[in-house]
Amino acid sequence: MMRRVCVFCGSNLGDRTEYAEAARAMGRALVDRDLELVYGGGRIGLMGVLADTVLDNGGRATGGIPKALEAREVAHGGLSELRVVSTMHERKAMMEQLSDAFIAMPGGLGTFEEILEILTWAQLGIHPKPSGLLNVAGYFDPLMEVLHQAADRGFMPPQSLDNLYLGTEPLELLDACENHSAG
Repeated sequence: MMRRVCVFCGSNLGDRTEYAEAARAMGRALVDRDLELVYGGGRIGLMGVLADTVLDNGGRATGGIPKALEAREVAHGGLSELRVVSTMHERKAMMEQLSDAFIAMPGGLGTFEEILEILTWAQLGIHPKPSGLLNVAGYFDPLMEVLHQAADRGFMPPQSLDNLYLGTEPLELLDACENHSAG
């Protein structure tokens, strides 16, 4: 049973209004499903939009942020819980331990790195949890091409993508994650 969903997303808003709209839709979907948000703890960009939407709609949001980023005043001060950790590695491990599923929304290098590490951990058998990509305006199409190419060319087993769901709507991804059965 899913109780907490980790969402990776940008600390910037990006160049399309659809990204912030999707963050608000994801926040509302989490609250509607009575799911707690676990995320990077920031108050800026899509992270801030997502967390504010969850909180404004009566949901819970737990953030994890390294001390160095908290000190730069990017930490969200109004979260249900903010866990300050020493390193980015500690942050990712904490988010993985707290979460039952993972969803990536548009973002930059940090977002890509986080979701790819979670997928790597699943491939290595470290966890059996589902992951999803909220494919706003085709944002993740190139990444999916690269992942399928890696599998097609023998660099990873095709079944490594069995617990990765691609969707354009938050509820669609939450349904896929909820109905996921570890292989």
